[in-house]
Amino acid sequence: MTGFPVPTMPVPPVSVVGLGQLGGSLAAALAAAGRPVSGWDVDPAARAAAEDHGVQVSQELTGVVVLAVPLPAMATALDGLRVDPGATVTDLGSVKVPVLTALGAALGDRFVGGHPMCGTERSGHTAVDPDLFTGARWALCLEPGTDLHRWLRVAEIALTVGAEVVPVTAAEHDDAVAAISAVPHLLAAALAAAAGQAGPLALSLAAGSFRDGTRVVGSDPAFVTALVEGNAGPTTAALDRVRAQLARPWAELVADGHAVRTASTGRRPVRVPLERAALLALGRSGGAVSRRLAAFVEGWVPEL
Repeated sequence: MTGFPVPTMPVPPVSVVGLGQLGGSLAAALAAAGRPVSGWDVDPAARAAAEDHGVQVSQELTGVVVLAVPLPAMATALDGLRVDPGATVTDLGSVKVPVLTALGAALGDRFVGGHPMCGTERSGHTAVDPDLFTGARWALCLEPGTDLHRWLRVAEIALTVGAEVVPVTAAEHDDAVAAISAVPHLLAAALAAAAGQAGPLALSLAAGSFRDGTRVVGSDPAFVTALVEGNAGPTTAALDRVRAQLARPWAELVADGHAVRTASTGRRPVRVPLERAALLALGRSGGAVSRRLAAFVEGWVPEL
């Protein structure tokens, strides 16, 4: 296979739009790794914080442009900014099909959807952490019309900051994330609200299990609402599966849940050619890309 950018070629610059927790952390991590990176945010405090991390503040966007803005702002994030017409555009949004619909028509094969699976209940530039992506999974969308050259350039950014890349389609991503992100946010809110109804004594006795089960309810409510409403169909289906589980005999439910959560798996190293079908098969198996080479990638798949 020829024509792909090889690891020895100069890397393109990165421009990050939105310098809150995710975007600011990405820009800071890239700057620390020596990648040419600039950033922009409408908040002067966020811009100043990024400069403190060695990020150049600029409205000139080129190379790989990363949209790290809330989901409702994604479609207008580039308005008023000067974007190189040849730039690759990616995003960090927690829902992919709506973003692909909003941006894909305008950007075509220049757009590569992405979602790093990290972050905390904190938000904004005061929550920036250059180590945020270390060891994280980074879902990166490979649609039928995705330009694989551009996909690889975005994948290199994720690998540079310590993440592992999971090739997915937007629809596969949204189905999976509904189960492991949207539903936990809703369950955390339900647990907290129900405990509040139980009264002050219950809240005064709350300890580790309540704290761990409700941690994410500290997230910005607007973010959580956008996450679940923007992915309503898959989230509803995932909630239905949870309701079905709760209807089972409790002993069986607890035993099965314990088995899933405590299952021990190893990792088997693999090499995957730079082909869409092979990359997607890696992601569907539960594996990830950990290293980029010339004509293939190295990664791993779970091994029971």
